[in-house]
Amino acid sequence: MANIANTNELKANKTGVSAKLIVRIVSITVVLALWEGIARSGLLYKDVVPTISAILYGIWEVLADPTFFRQAGVTLGEITLSVILGAATGITVGIILGSRPFFAKIFEPLLHYLAPTPKIIFFPLLIMWFGIGEGSKIAMGTISSFFPIVLSVASGMRHINPVYVRVGRSFRATAWQQATKIYIPAMRDPVVNGLRLAFGVSTIGVLLAETKFAQSGLGFMVTRYYQQFNMPSMYGIVLIIFAFAIFVNWLFGKLIVEETQ
Repeated sequence: MANIANTNELKANKTGVSAKLIVRIVSITVVLALWEGIARSGLLYKDVVPTISAILYGIWEVLADPTFFRQAGVTLGEITLSVILGAATGITVGIILGSRPFFAKIFEPLLHYLAPTPKIIFFPLLIMWFGIGEGSKIAMGTISSFFPIVLSVASGMRHINPVYVRVGRSFRATAWQQATKIYIPAMRDPVVNGLRLAFGVSTIGVLLAETKFAQSGLGFMVTRYYQQFNMPSMYGIVLIIFAFAIFVNWLFGKLIVEETQ
């Protein structure tokens, strides 16, 4: 009976996955058909909404640009460093807030108010503090990534089994040992979800900053194509960034799935 139940469950899961895949394919096909229809209808200026074939050629043009991979490396480095700095500060502050109710009552409401605030409003200050180079872009990404991580960690700290904490204290674990051996392993999902969100908002922050005052990076390339009115290449680089973001998000999703299995 158990084997039959497992077989039926496996078939149901496969059917569900197939249905989801079909819906996704149909949805993407409909969107592409609508885009192509609008591009060929003449309702909008054709260079503003280029055809799919023109965008595909734009992607090829971007990838063939000898400076593309160098510019992509600049942006990826800024995003990576931003997430690392945001994670280091966010996890540290989140652990403090989650383990110290006194500090949580004082500071956590402020974080909840600041978290939805568009971080681009801080960019003029960051330019004055760090200049127009990579420093201001990294600072922008760090501020953006800090909030989802600190709030996820602070919330995750409150769901840790108190037994784990008491065991650590009974063994006289230091604050560093408690953080690395108890807190972070016990709340892996909140940390991964926080990093997942942090990567997205950090990417947005860095790219927005690069479109303002920059001489390198993918945001700079988007602005350059826009100023040249090269819309197919502009859409192409946006789609490349979008595809990379999907890939990283998929990797974070795999970490969560592997933990639950």
